[in-house]
Amino acid sequence: MTRSGESPPPGRPRPADRLADLLRVRFGHTAFRPFQEEVCRAVTDGADALLVMPTGAGKSLCYQLPGLARGGTTLVLSPLIALMEDQVQALQGLGLAAGRIHSGLDRAESAGAARAYLAGELDFLFIAPERLAVPGFPELLARRRPVLVAVDEAHCISQWGHDFRPDYRMIGERLPGLRPTPVIALTATATPTVQDDILEQLGIPGARRYIHGFRRDNIAVEVVEAKPSSRSSIVCRVLADPVRRPAIVYAPTRKETEALAGLLGGSFPAAAYHAGMSATARDRAQRGFADGRLEVVVATIAFGMGIDKADVRTVVHTGLPGSVESYYQEIGRAGRDGLPSRAILLYSWADRHTHRFFLERDYPPGEVLARIFAALGEDPRPAEEVRRRLGIDEEVFSSAIDKLWVHRGAVVDPEGNASRGVDGWRPGYDAQRAHRQAQVERMIRFAAGHGCRMVRLVEHFGDRADPGTPCGLCDRCAAADCLVSRLRLPTTTERERLTAILGTLRERDGATSGQLHRELGDPGARGREALEGLLGALARHGLVELRDDSFVRDGATIRFHRVFLTRAGRLARAGSVDAVRIVETAAAAAPPKKAGRSKARPPAPAEAASPAALDADQSELFEALREWRLGEARRRRVPAFRILSDRVLAALSRARPTDHDELLEVSGIGPTIAKKYGRAILDRTRKR
Repeated sequence: MTRSGESPPPGRPRPADRLADLLRVRFGHTAFRPFQEEVCRAVTDGADALLVMPTGAGKSLCYQLPGLARGGTTLVLSPLIALMEDQVQALQGLGLAAGRIHSGLDRAESAGAARAYLAGELDFLFIAPERLAVPGFPELLARRRPVLVAVDEAHCISQWGHDFRPDYRMIGERLPGLRPTPVIALTATATPTVQDDILEQLGIPGARRYIHGFRRDNIAVEVVEAKPSSRSSIVCRVLADPVRRPAIVYAPTRKETEALAGLLGGSFPAAAYHAGMSATARDRAQRGFADGRLEVVVATIAFGMGIDKADVRTVVHTGLPGSVESYYQEIGRAGRDGLPSRAILLYSWADRHTHRFFLERDYPPGEVLARIFAALGEDPRPAEEVRRRLGIDEEVFSSAIDKLWVHRGAVVDPEGNASRGVDGWRPGYDAQRAHRQAQVERMIRFAAGHGCRMVRLVEHFGDRADPGTPCGLCDRCAAADCLVSRLRLPTTTERERLTAILGTLRERDGATSGQLHRELGDPGARGREALEGLLGALARHGLVELRDDSFVRDGATIRFHRVFLTRAGRLARAGSVDAVRIVETAAAAAPPKKAGRSKARPPAPAEAASPAALDADQSELFEALREWRLGEARRRRVPAFRILSDRVLAALSRARPTDHDELLEVSGIGPTIAKKYGRAILDRTRKR
């Protein structure tokens, strides 16, 4: 193996020259997928790289193949234990030596993988990022440097990403000990801002960027404004046609997934899937969908990571996703076989309330954090004592102290004692909270926006290689082909307003939509929405063009669009707007009688037992669980609440689960927690 950036001795072939043979012999592929070869050659030759490609486009090969070509062990950092296990199993199935080290393994298994790594017996070693915090572990890795470091799900390192994980911040701090080994960061969802942050955090600002493959030419995206009470019936009508199945339906809450799955199940095989179900029930739904026994799965965002089903014809969202990144990832599960597919998003302005609830729960106002910061002293004291003194709700305090710790405004030890951190925490937190708000606003702008949907998505991820041509399939390009919405003639009032818009633009071309709204004299939010619909109709008819614009006020970027007349619009005469068509939601079929109406309200917080409400036996178990949690927190060198909160421990003490399925029924315990800590928890809950 040659060191990064070095050329092989004269007469010896470059490792990159072996790629085609390795692709065929090791992986059984006769050709590269689009964009793969360029990335593989650069990384094999020792270049640092950032690869952003959609799910299913073949990112994993872009570190696996170069690692083999470079001749040594590739170190892979991955945040998802289940995905890590799947990848290790797949590589072993190809006859490659792959090991892993994570918290779900016992000490002997982890030690065995470490010995194999040091002995040079592994082609790939997968580790969870939190392992880098274990004393001595980074030094162990540096004793025999890998030939390549792959950081999977790299968006997790960025506080601007949709799945930020503080554990990932350690990666950049530990990489210097493994250099000059090349680094490749991989993710399916990273905007240009997140891309910049990934490279900065990893300390590889000069890495080559490969942002490719975001256009999906076979997915027709349709976005429809629909009242929450009508969405179930719309889904039933769309999926009644067998051509639209198999399908995945994403619903905002667990309750809605179960209600809608019950509705659909009366007509064809369907099932719910969410983190609150038992592992057996989830596995049954996932296997049934994968092998074709189920035609539809109605799920929360917990579903999809382990699914590689090529023939999904339809993906429906019955509520506004929290970000364009997560939306794109979810619709990308449709049409992986290349055949025509459709993605339908049902939303309304009422969805803002649900997202506002989640924001207030997960990112409390900065003033709440400031009160806690002011109450902390130089000397550590129990965080619970601070909470009681301030009179802050337990759930709010838990989120606030966690964020304060992440942004270094608080120092919290494993025992739960907190002291004051650095003074400069506030700007970082406020920026992150504002970014979360902005993600929802960007999703709303996408839903209500004009222009080709696919072009908008491609632009969002900064795919500069894309030609930028309209897709010809989405609701903006082919409104007449939509399933849920339809075109109609404008009313007399609408014709008058369409004519007035064109008249105003002849006097002041390039006016903003806000200016048009004010000048046409239809105040209120509904009037603004109606105007946007009319502008969209004029744009589809080729009479106006809408161009994005923005300005900065008080440090925030305000985005809007300007409206310009096209040549046809300037030449339009009286009566020309009669040919314009307005988009409206088609009447939905009446749902079966057992359908319940979904309410546009945020989900109530999960009920959890309070530690103070436990009886004597439950309190004994609670203390045993706290003792275990303290040991785990000390081992990982994080605050105890980063493991499990007191509320979850209290819920465990009350439920006393005896097996994995019962464990998953406990509020606050999801599949990831159960996978990571399930064995340790059950060892304690079964004994008492």
